[in-house]
Amino acid sequence: MRTLAIVPAFDEEGSVGGVVRELRALGGVDVVVVNDGSRDETSRVAREAGAVVLDLPFNLGIGAAVQTGYQWARDHGYDVAVQVDGDGQHLASEIPRLLAPIAAGAADLVLGSRYVERTDYRASRSRRAGMLMFSALVSAATGRRFHDTTSGFRAASRPVIRYLALHYPQDYPEVEALVLLSRAGFRVTEVACEFRERVTGQSTITPVRSAYYVVKVSLAILLGLLRSVPAPEDPGA
Repeated sequence: MRTLAIVPAFDEEGSVGGVVRELRALGGVDVVVVNDGSRDETSRVAREAGAVVLDLPFNLGIGAAVQTGYQWARDHGYDVAVQVDGDGQHLASEIPRLLAPIAAGAADLVLGSRYVERTDYRASRSRRAGMLMFSALVSAATGRRFHDTTSGFRAASRPVIRYLALHYPQDYPEVEALVLLSRAGFRVTEVACEFRERVTGQSTITPVRSAYYVVKVSLAILLGLLRSVPAPEDPGA
């Protein structure tokens, strides 16, 4: 399967080079970094590490950055696209776990989860509380159990690439995409993956921001359930 790693990055000059090199060392994976209007040297570092770099004119947000990557994957005929964060938390060595269900024809989107099984990854108490809330809400909305809805580590099949290139959520994409794809009839599954802590920098999520985020995402999901979902394209079209 022709596989593309999509790496959205904003001010990740300290980590994105290592992420790109790790992905390229895996073999069989092309890498595109979507530079989301970074103010530092993210674009140069990623390019020097060997990635194709798509420079957005200014900071458009994670939704627009990832959708740009899916559009690139669609336009260049990739069979699978893997989302990988630019901060170094996602391990290239775990990508085969994401690809296996797609290669077996058992899934359309595979979510890499920190919590399907016990791992060494530790989130803050406020962040974990938010994750549990989202998991309960998304599980109720889709009728299936999810453990790690905020994970940005996921693999998409060609039909999902085509769908998300047109319909990727912009506001709270990691969580909303799971509901959108499930409602559109795609098979979404979850596999256990190891994560590492951020390579550089630190999270800006505080207990107050976490609570605010939980409320806004929950409302977005509930309102989204009132809207119809775009149908997937006909593969033969």
